[in-house]
Amino acid sequence: MHRAVPMLALLATFLYVVFSGPAQAAEADRYCLRGRNWGFPGNCQFATRPQCLAAASGTNAYCGINPRYAAPRRR
Repeated sequence: MHRAVPMLALLATFLYVVFSGPAQAAEADRYCLRGRNWGFPGNCQFATRPQCLAAASGTNAYCGINPRYAAPRRR
């Protein structure tokens, strides 16, 4: 019994990492920093618009929606 609890905890942690990782990664690139110094679509590492705007502050860059999320997916 003393080995079962740590093994269950390890299994739960593994399952959490495997199944929650892609969802968090997909949400991390909703907004792109765009400007003269960035190619298309830009620096797409921002999860929220305020994060992107903070990075663009004081530069000649602007924020836009990642083209990957701008249109619905077609099958």
